Amino acid sequence: MNFPLPGDYIDIHNHDSSPGEGVFILNNLMAHEGSLPGNISGIIYSLGIHPWFLNETNHGQLIDFVKQNACDKSIAAIGEAGFDKLRGPAMQLQSRTFAEQAAISEETGKPMIIHCVKAWDELIAAHRKIRPKLPWLIHGFRGKKELAMQLISRNMYLSFWFDFVLRPESSELFRSIPYDRIFLETDGSGADIRKIYDKVSIDIGSNVEELKNLILLNYCKMFGIRNLNTE
Repeated sequence: MNFPLPGDYIDIHNHDSSPGEGVFILNNLMAHEGSLPGNISGIIYSLGIHPWFLNETNHGQLIDFVKQNACDKSIAAIGEAGFDKLRGPAMQLQSRTFAEQAAISEETGKPMIIHCVKAWDELIAAHRKIRPKLPWLIHGFRGKKELAMQLISRNMYLSFWFDFVLRPESSELFRSIPYDRIFLETDGSGADIRKIYDKVSIDIGSNVEELKNLILLNYCKMFGIRNLNTE
């Protein structure tokens, strides 16, 4: 795996993006697009079935694609997988497909990247039922402290929605949750991850270098990395 070096900005969830100088990216690949990882310095990948692009017709093909490619050494995580009550197929199919991807996560030893919209009860119920050994990362989080703490208590990490981070109202949330569970992202928006780090470092009364080291430690814990120079 192509690990970041200390001092890199880590953008934990992006799409079709190239790393800038000093930026390390986890790029999401969607199974319905049939894309496979490249071998590019500064990028690793996740691979999964997004609920927006799932239906009864393509379900089997998409699961097979994820299974066939999940062991690729450039793929560090499974997902984004999840639940969406605003857009996507019936929740029964979403739940079945999510559980199948969680099984792939456990079999390959790779954590899950989660998409969740208006379906927190379903996500928490799935976590109780599956009882995963691997951590799950909620991407694009913009909820309240109570929900954040509930997810963190279940061994989940939170990556915050880039636009939410830049709003003044996010500051109180960052000051009130454990820093060893946070990540930052741009999600294909073209936003500057450096500005996002700048804002959060002010929110938590730190500086950017300290925040980069904190998130690097979170990255190492989530991916089970003990030596950054080992592949």
